[in-house]
Amino acid sequence: MTTTNPNILIVGASRGLGLGIAGEYLARGWDVIGTVRAGARAPLHDLADAHPGRVTIETLDITAPDQIAALRERLSGRTLDTLFVNAGTTTHDPLVGIGTVDTDEFNRVLVTNTLSPMRVVEAFADLVPATGLIGVMTSGQGSIANNKNGRGDVYRASKAALNMLMQGFAARHPDRAALLLAPGWIKTALGGPDAPFTLEESVPILVDLLLFARGTPGLRYRDRFGADVPW
Repeated sequence: MTTTNPNILIVGASRGLGLGIAGEYLARGWDVIGTVRAGARAPLHDLADAHPGRVTIETLDITAPDQIAALRERLSGRTLDTLFVNAGTTTHDPLVGIGTVDTDEFNRVLVTNTLSPMRVVEAFADLVPATGLIGVMTSGQGSIANNKNGRGDVYRASKAALNMLMQGFAARHPDRAALLLAPGWIKTALGGPDAPFTLEESVPILVDLLLFARGTPGLRYRDRFGADVPW
């Protein structure tokens, strides 16, 4: 990638929201570095074919610290105008209770949704200038104040913990712009077919929020409408 366009590193860009956000940034004149897991050809490769020289595809399993370190080494010396960590998962049974969830399942979700995104943030933060943005995909279900139905314990816990750790990061780096983005319930592989919002209508709104948050020091926890989400 040799252009002088602004650039974004999207961790988790193989499909769904990550892929949609990559396409929207390209449409707005940005270059994209997107990560996919090893295996079959991802739709991101088709996006790269359609935008020669503007998409760099990197292989990364966010739960593998050695792969995070290797990618950080490959991007050493680069400036990232925006870092956005999108990768995430949920339990195989979304409504499994905290008293019955299998320990390995609990650990899998917390490692993927909480520990691994923070490892990425800590590893790549120094490549993002003060004028840029460090963004992480969270969820409104990570709001403790908004937990009124008591369901989805494990997923909620993983996102609430992510929010707390991002607040710790922001406290250590008060000059950095950071955003916890709660996109709402969207029709993706993770959100399922019953979600009220489509990918096509959601992506431009989310990218607007990411662009608006650049260069403003401090951490914000915002929903798809730009409103603050209660912690």
